[in-house]
Formats: sequence, C-alpha cells, structure tokens
Amino acid sequence: MGSGRDRDDPLSFTSNPSSASSPVTVSDYLDNFLGEPTSRSGSFQSESLLGGGGGDSGNDADFGFGRPDFRSEQLAGTVQFYERHVFLCYKKPSVWPARIEAAEFDRLPRLLSAAVSARKGSMKKETRLTICEGHDGTETSNGDVLIFPDMIRYRRLTHFDVETFVEEVLVKDGEWLPGNPELLKGSYIFVCSHGSRDRRCGVCGPPLVSRFREELEFYGLQGKVSVSPCSHIGGHKYAGNVIIYQSKIHRKVTGHWYGYVQPDDVHVLLEKHIIKGEIVDRLWRGEMGLSEEDQKKTQERRLQVNGAGHTIKSNGKVTQESSVLCCQSGAAEPNDGCCQQNGNSSSCCQDATLMLSLETSEDSQLENENNTEKLTPGRKTAEKTFFRIDSVKGSSTRKVCAIPTWLESWEREDTYAALAVVCAAASVVVAYTCYKQL
Repeated sequence: MGSGRDRDDPLSFTSNPSSASSPVTVSDYLDNFLGEPTSRSGSFQSESLLGGGGGDSGNDADFGFGRPDFRSEQLAGTVQFYERHVFLCYKKPSVWPARIEAAEFDRLPRLLSAAVSARKGSMKKETRLTICEGHDGTETSNGDVLIFPDMIRYRRLTHFDVETFVEEVLVKDGEWLPGNPELLKGSYIFVCSHGSRDRRCGVCGPPLVSRFREELEFYGLQGKVSVSPCSHIGGHKYAGNVIIYQSKIHRKVTGHWYGYVQPDDVHVLLEKHIIKGEIVDRLWRGEMGLSEEDQKKTQERRLQVNGAGHTIKSNGKVTQESSVLCCQSGAAEPNDGCCQQNGNSSSCCQDATLMLSLETSEDSQLENENNTEKLTPGRKTAEKTFFRIDSVKGSSTRKVCAIPTWLESWEREDTYAALAVVCAAASVVVAYTCYKQL
C-alpha cells in the first residue's frame, strides 16, 4: 500500500518466473482474481458485468466508482517502465478469458505471447503486449496489430505469421514484408475493460468507453480520436484505467496513463489532454518511457511550474491541492462546498477540475488562443469559465464559485475599443469648444 510501485502491475509472461524482468509484460500472477468464473475453455461467460458497467448499484458499491477504496491511493509512479506497446486486436471483452495470452482456444494471442516471450532477450525495447477489441470492419479488424510509439498498424496477422512478425518487427525493428505498415494518425485511447480478469475493470471500463464515444461525437472528434476497450494493463485497484497515445509536435508520440477515471472525468481528459495537450495531474499514473521514480519527479516539476501544491489526503480520498483560487478566504459558507481552507490560501473545491473553455472555427480547426471559448461543433459559443465538482459517488454538479472581475477578463480588443471611445468623446468636446469660440 505504502510502496510507490504498483503491486498490481503485470509481470513478464514466461514459463520461467525468474525472468520477470524481461521486456514482455502480458501476465500478472500476483493479482487477486475478482472476476466471474470462466468456462472450461477459459472464455468469460458473464455478459451482465460488462454490459451494464456501473449501472448496477451493488456492483458500483463494491467494484465500481463508489467502491470504498476508490481514489484512496496516490497515482503518480504506478506504471512499470516500458518503451513500446503492442496491441493485438482480437474479439471483444465479453469473450476474453482471464488469461487470454494463455487460453487454449485463443490461438493467435497465445502464439503471439509465446513468440514475444521467447525472443524477449533479443529485443532492444521494453515491450508490453495487450489485447484490444477487434472488429470485422475496415477501421480495426481481428488480427490487426497496433504499435506505439511507432504509430503503425499491420493488418490481419495470422497464427502462421506470428514468429516471422516478432522477429522482423519487434526484434530487428524492421518491417514485416508480407504486410504493409500503415501510419496511424490522431489519438488512441484504451480503456481497461477486462472483466474476467478483475471485476473492478469489468464494472468501470464499459461506462467509460461509452462516455468517451458520446463525448467524441459532441466535440466533433470522430475520426480523429479512437477509443477501444483493452485487456489487463496492470493496476486493477486504480480502475477505471485509461491510456492515451498521441502524436505531438515533431512526431513525438506520448503515452500517458490515467487512473481512478470516472465518467464525469471524460470531458476533462478530452478538453485538457487531447485538445489542449495538458496533463490532468490528479488522475495521472505515469508515462511511457519513464521509470516509476522519474514519473514522480516529472509530476513534481510539473506541479511546481503550474503553481500547484503537494498531494493531500482528506477523508480517505487522495486529491491534488491546486493553487488556482476561485474564492477568497471566508468568501463562502463552510457548508456550501465551494472553498477548502488550506493554510493561507483557499483552493476551489477539493477534487475540482477547472473546465477550461475552448474555441473552434467553422471547419472544425482547433485553436488554443483563448481560454474563454467553449468548443461546440459547427459554431463559436462563448461561455464563462466554470468548475465541475465531482462528488465521491461520481455524480456531478456545476457551481460558479466566483466570477472573475472585469479587469481579470479584460481583453486587448476591449482596451482598443475603450481607447477609441475615449478618443471620440475627447474629439467631440474639442470640436464643440472650438465651435463655441467662433
């Protein structure tokens, strides 16, 4: 509990447990299995857990966003070091067995996992292997392989090609000649929904996937952001778990992990992380390419630059103390939920996320010039900046804590307009004075 290292993180899948430091991270024998029983073939049989998500009050209270241990631990530094993430698109979460990489009747993931494990010593990069949902469509199909940070896709891998693929692509860092690598564009979001592995992921994952897809439609990001459920990624206790891979400036690809994500956090991740490129530190677990210790140091530096305080723990819930002030000390009543006193300053609403507004043009181009525009598909809509308050049970309300003064929101254009009015008034006075002297 007290350790910074995530004890739920996956260990190496190999027949020899002593080689746990290998680059392949697809299994975890230390996890406490909380899922439903599986069939003799290893296939997960219960659809109710995955289909309903957090809708069932009993599931939510015990395993969902309202569970007792939700947001009870610090997140930064809970991602094991890795440099490459390989996703095999294969079927859907409702039929994934608990250990899909070793399932008897799921030949493709089993053979791919075995081949990667066998060649782990020859790989130059620490590699993770995860299963994501596959479709029989043109976008993503069963057998497709996505590789990050390379941002490439290989189509239709079969069990006949596994060994050649691993050797040429993952060991030699070359191309798989039978396939034609496709360059991936945009952002890719993966949500752990592996209910047969851990019930918390089965309850929290599906509602998050649904909410992401709804919000993508609202923001007009279809085709630019892909959302897929995925298998176990490590850290069941931090469910909902979300990974976001995104290509940044100069083609630098980042892979950020978030934990304790609930549906009301989805719009925050889209607005801040996807659109504005900002890290949501209160949910941030770590990053691809950084060790656990470096993840903690990176967040500390980021919080110092952003003017945020240290992580604080109140009423059993870990939150981030922010220096963004929305109301002065004593400006709100103690029971109105607006201000939390903290030393000489007061931060707005523990666990609150500043909902920065966004701006878009008619052709859906995203701009980051002003923080006072809210993104709405097809038109510009100006709104006041507001705060979203997340309660312990996941419900949300919106409350404007303190509207900024006219001086704080004064724009350069407003200054020019005011000067123009003053100059015009002065001109009228001078002209009238000259007229009277004639």
